[in-house]
Amino acid sequence: MSDAAAVAPDNGIDARFAGRLGDRRNGFSLDIDFTAPLQGITALFGPSGCGKTSLLRCIAGLNRLPGHLSVGGEAWQDEARGLYLPPHRRAVGYVFQEASLFPHLSVAKNLLYGAKRAGADTRSGAPSFDDIVALLGIDHLLERAPEALSGGERQRVSLGRALLSRPRVLLMDEPLSALDRMTKEEILPYFEALPQALGLPILYVSHDIAEVSRLADRMVLIAKGRKVAEGPLQELLERLDLSPETGRFEAGVVVSARVTGHDQDYRMTRLELGGQPLSLPLAEIPVGEEVRLRIRARDVALATQRPTGISFRNVLSGTIQEIVEEPETAFAETLVEIGGQRLRARLTREAVAELGLTPGTQVFALIKSVAFDRRALSTTHGQPRDGS
Repeated sequence: MSDAAAVAPDNGIDARFAGRLGDRRNGFSLDIDFTAPLQGITALFGPSGCGKTSLLRCIAGLNRLPGHLSVGGEAWQDEARGLYLPPHRRAVGYVFQEASLFPHLSVAKNLLYGAKRAGADTRSGAPSFDDIVALLGIDHLLERAPEALSGGERQRVSLGRALLSRPRVLLMDEPLSALDRMTKEEILPYFEALPQALGLPILYVSHDIAEVSRLADRMVLIAKGRKVAEGPLQELLERLDLSPETGRFEAGVVVSARVTGHDQDYRMTRLELGGQPLSLPLAEIPVGEEVRLRIRARDVALATQRPTGISFRNVLSGTIQEIVEEPETAFAETLVEIGGQRLRARLTREAVAELGLTPGTQVFALIKSVAFDRRALSTTHGQPRDGS
């Protein structure tokens, strides 16, 4: 079964677009097909200029290219039947890079504009005004003018306005790109909470692999207007052949671990990953909760014997599954199985040769606890947390 066939169109989003946008000199060709489930976050990932935003605008009906689009089995575009729903008839919420709030309206009135757009749509289970305000933590902002808000607050209000339009699909186009790192950290937990709180499919455009790793369940990898691969996020991040597209310097994987305790004296959190202990700087997450950890390949070292007398706090035993050497560089990528999950380690080809590493070699993966910065950790419920 192909990646595209992994999600049944009648139960998800089925999109196919092919054509050219703009004129011959300055235009851009797009030829992409993908599917996404009607739940969770599907990331449209790739470098700037690869066609992610153009694809999102085709889904919203803001750009028109030949193709097909259906949501939950309902066709929004079908060239064979001459069907094309204009933007105002597509039940999408769109969050742009800039919040684009109405400057003459208060926060409350900006939100109510979204509810007005929903009109007579009274689908059961749709979130109310109060639900959205509480979910995004903006109740104290309702009487303020947009100019009195921080960048993160404006983006949360913009998100609330989109959600109150009662969309069937939420489209988010680089919503954090205009924010500084500290503001991103403040707003990311609200994004994490959306799928569970709303049960709404989200198509999330980004060129930041750390952001995608933290938020997405599924990824569509795009380069030069074409789909390179699609599938579950974890599987794509583990594919060594996709390193040029996912980025070698920031390449890594996402694993799941369970919190087993906290050491207040040393300000450390203890976890269990694949039956083995793992430690990271203190994170205020309840014992027993599952967390998602992003581990970069450049933060993992390998040893053929369990080392002693080292500062690395995390030493995990595993087995090499795959090695891909890069003859034109000094480097090699390795994939290591750890209790049913996989880590990537970026080594030199010299180290691979001197250690005699091959698929099947038993190794110890070494990970510094300080490698787990705040962007490397997220909870399953998107609750804000602290770390040091």
